[in-house]
Amino acid sequence: MIEIVETDIGTARLTWHRAQDARWVMAVGHGAGGGVEARDLRALAGVLPGHGVSVVLVEQPWRVAGKKVAPAPKTLDAGWRGVWPAVAGMGLPVIAGGRSAGARVACRTAGELGARAVLALSFPLHPPGKPEKSRADELLGAGVPTLVVQGGNDPFGRPGEFPEGGFELVEVPGADHGLAVPKRSPLTQEEALKTVTDGVVRWVASLG
Repeated sequence: MIEIVETDIGTARLTWHRAQDARWVMAVGHGAGGGVEARDLRALAGVLPGHGVSVVLVEQPWRVAGKKVAPAPKTLDAGWRGVWPAVAGMGLPVIAGGRSAGARVACRTAGELGARAVLALSFPLHPPGKPEKSRADELLGAGVPTLVVQGGNDPFGRPGEFPEGGFELVEVPGADHGLAVPKRSPLTQEEALKTVTDGVVRWVASLG
């Protein structure tokens, strides 16, 4: 089901994948370089409803408007805030999620919006080649149970680069920032995505 939501910064689009007996809602935003067609987002939308989690894929207004470049972080946060009433309107606990830039948005706004947990897919810990420009404070500041799903070869931050902190981490061996694995990888792409979905299913179950 498609839902159109007007926000202060433009029109957002929500694509709902509803669970029959939902216990959770997971809202997931896309990155700065792509949309909700990302392989990991599609995989989660296909699997989680079978485990009691309704998934809503959130397209930010800049993406709906057809723009190629994402706006500043504060604008992304404003768009996310604008869709939150529609996401929370189901009366169920909400997990805020996102990939890359969307993961940063989920972390930055979790506390103020009342998210019960955060799912950070391919969290961009730092710009490629610039580990000194760390964004760890955003991740560590989420203030709620957090799961990071990170490719083992992600140039924005490999699993071993992450600091100690109050979050769990699932590594997808050999995967890049898009959670794609090379042809020489011992994992097939299907197996890599199953690593993602299995890890998220286990984590959600642990939330109670």
